[in-house]
Amino acid sequence: MAPPVSCFLFVVLFSASCKVITSSDEMCTVKEANKTYNCENLGLRGIPDTLPNTTEFLEFGFNFLPTIQVTTFSRLIDLIFLDLTRCQINWVHEDTFQSHHQLNTIVLTGNPLIFMAETSLNGPKSLKHLFLIQTGLSNLQFIPVHNLEKLESLYLGSNHISSIKLPENFPTQNLKVLDFQNNAIHYLSSKAISSLGQATNLSLNFNGNDIKYIEPGAFHSRVFQSLKFGGTFNLSVVFKGLQNSTTQSLWLGTYEDTDDQDLTPAIFEGLCAMSVESINLQKHHFADLSSTTFRCFTQLQELDLTGTHLKELPSGIEGMNSLKKLVLNVNSFEQLCQINAASFPSLTDLYIKGNLRKLDLGVGCLEKLENLQRLDLSHSDIQASDCCNLPLKHLSHLQYLNLSYNMPIGLQAQAFKECPKLELLDLAFTHLHVNAPQSPFQNLSYLKALNLSHCLLNTSNQHLLEGLLDLRLLNLQGNRFQDGSISKTNLLQTVGSLEILILSSCELFSIDQQAFHSLGKMRYIDLSHNNLTGDSISALSHLKGVYLNLAANSLGIISPHLLPILSQQSTINLSQNPLDCTCSNFYFITWYKENLQKLEGLEETVCANPPSLRGVPLSEVKLSCGMTAMGIFFLVVFLLLFAILLILSVKFLLRWKYQHI
Repeated sequence: MAPPVSCFLFVVLFSASCKVITSSDEMCTVKEANKTYNCENLGLRGIPDTLPNTTEFLEFGFNFLPTIQVTTFSRLIDLIFLDLTRCQINWVHEDTFQSHHQLNTIVLTGNPLIFMAETSLNGPKSLKHLFLIQTGLSNLQFIPVHNLEKLESLYLGSNHISSIKLPENFPTQNLKVLDFQNNAIHYLSSKAISSLGQATNLSLNFNGNDIKYIEPGAFHSRVFQSLKFGGTFNLSVVFKGLQNSTTQSLWLGTYEDTDDQDLTPAIFEGLCAMSVESINLQKHHFADLSSTTFRCFTQLQELDLTGTHLKELPSGIEGMNSLKKLVLNVNSFEQLCQINAASFPSLTDLYIKGNLRKLDLGVGCLEKLENLQRLDLSHSDIQASDCCNLPLKHLSHLQYLNLSYNMPIGLQAQAFKECPKLELLDLAFTHLHVNAPQSPFQNLSYLKALNLSHCLLNTSNQHLLEGLLDLRLLNLQGNRFQDGSISKTNLLQTVGSLEILILSSCELFSIDQQAFHSLGKMRYIDLSHNNLTGDSISALSHLKGVYLNLAANSLGIISPHLLPILSQQSTINLSQNPLDCTCSNFYFITWYKENLQKLEGLEETVCANPPSLRGVPLSEVKLSCGMTAMGIFFLVVFLLLFAILLILSVKFLLRWKYQHI
């Protein structure tokens, strides 16, 4: 009878009473304690009393403040950033921000402003960024000019402005960004441009205005950082109007829903009389495309022809020796040789991403680009049985290569022999056939980042990553390991320099304790979205100060002997796991609540068991894992029964001994 009684006693003694400690939710979301708060879309009509006086960054959009005045934010004198997007503000009264000397940015986007007092922006000593987007403005005289001497950016998009002439005393000496996109500006006069005053290297945005006329000489001898005329129907107006001006970047793209004029060589004539380094012509159509189309492009260093319906670039283009960056994304090339790369011998960056037809890499199509450093051929339906030495012939200076999201590609040994200086190689979502027992990457001793996510790799090939002596980042997301386990001997043993390892969504069930033994420099490991249990944490015992992502696994009970391993890491994510919130997990839950500062995903780190606590955040659970009143009662009964049994046993033994004398 003793064993059943002992088992019953064990169950009773270790029964637990569980309860949740809940705290009242704060109205505003804390992003950084005492400094950064988000109070958006809470239906507020004023600043909550719970918001500390030390708040510096406040997002207060989508509330209700029809008027703001000196008392509205008077308590928050440390404000640096204030976002009041769509608060239905009509009136901004005098001296509203008079006590906010550190205020740097004010966002008034989406407010139907009727009145702003002349002194409404007084107070901030270094107001640099002002957003008046979609506020109903039709006249720039509405903007108060007091205290804007330090202003660097002014955003006036989506209003009803027809003239860019700034108020007479508007300070422009520090202005760097002036955004007029999506207004009603069709004419630019010399007087309006001259109102920009002392502004130099200004970024001026007229996208969505369809400029129809620019007064001759309006931009004469002016220097800009960037000019944007996106959506303008007749680009010859722009090129003529910008004669004798200088700009680093000229954005002339159009949009899917905007009518535009086919581009002819004559349209670009005005470009010969201005200085520009970068031009964007996205989504335009070229008519009569020939080598003469690019006659005035000889000074360009960057040219973006994204989505310009190109099937080939003409041969015989001359004089474009200064071009460093060429973007040909979303076009319709059938073969890489159709870009006639020899016309751009100085290219360092070439992007042919999202080609609309299956792209054949050809042989040596880029061999004249001996200075090429970055090449993006992703999303282009590339298929190759033997990649990539022939297509990349003579590209010995290539540092970045992106072949992700393509058709199946076969890799031989030393598949990138022509590019020994590669530092980043992206092959994500491209099915790779490694057709040799040796590593296809073995000559890439400078490679620092390798993305092999979702490549359907044969991860049992222990030689796959040999030769990557300086590899810092390896992404193996979505690749499967044999039997769902990373064994003691695995393909990671040859990459001891790794600092970042991503093994999420690999259908892993276990990791051998010695699997990561050669990875002593790790500082970031992502093991999320697998099926790992607590036992796999032992594989990290030799690592310290690591960011560890264990989200969405099968962690239920974490044994006490694993807690020192977790304690020595810098940041841990345990969210979306079926965590046990009974006394079986008492030591882990205690550890968890003592280490909240190093844990992330707290809101999604919740109990799965018992049912009464399902969905409750671990940080709010309190376990009482002692002896209950019922347990004490049964313990007393058990001890009494045990004493009686002991007395009876002694009497029986004495009687038996007496009878056998």
